[in-house]
Amino acid sequence: MGAQTTNLSAHACDVIDAALEKYPEEQKQSAVLTALHEAQHDNEGFLTEELMDAVADYLKMPRIAVYEVASFYSMFETTPVGRHSVSICTNVSCMLQGSDEIVDHVERALGIKIGESTRDGRIYLKREEECLAACCGAPMMMVDHVYHENLTPRKVDEILGKLK
Repeated sequence: MGAQTTNLSAHACDVIDAALEKYPEEQKQSAVLTALHEAQHDNEGFLTEELMDAVADYLKMPRIAVYEVASFYSMFETTPVGRHSVSICTNVSCMLQGSDEIVDHVERALGIKIGESTRDGRIYLKREEECLAACCGAPMMMVDHVYHENLTPRKVDEILGKLK
């Protein structure tokens, strides 16, 4: 593709172009997850309608198809959120190992509820995740796409304390 599209950074276009090389020419939509991820990253952690439109135009996809992907996957945000994304797994394995207590602890420590961001914009506590696929390390959470397993309140405090 090469040419910069309105609202997509040159870096995002380069990343998308690299992803496009992996797929047949007629399968450009296969790079939509990569494209949305890069657009979101460049925009302080959330996607705007303009960015989703730019991704659709870049990949020659219907705009509605891009909106559907962005709204389906929990890794994408379509409203402003805190700089760091925290997801606590509350599925059965984690729940049996104390994830409810971890959620309560995090909400108290940050002064926010699930689905909210801290006032300083530092941390976004994502809506409860159904499963993050790390059952053997329960209870667990994902911070900025990095897994943290076998959580205790003390371990959670250490992890959150390092987020600037």
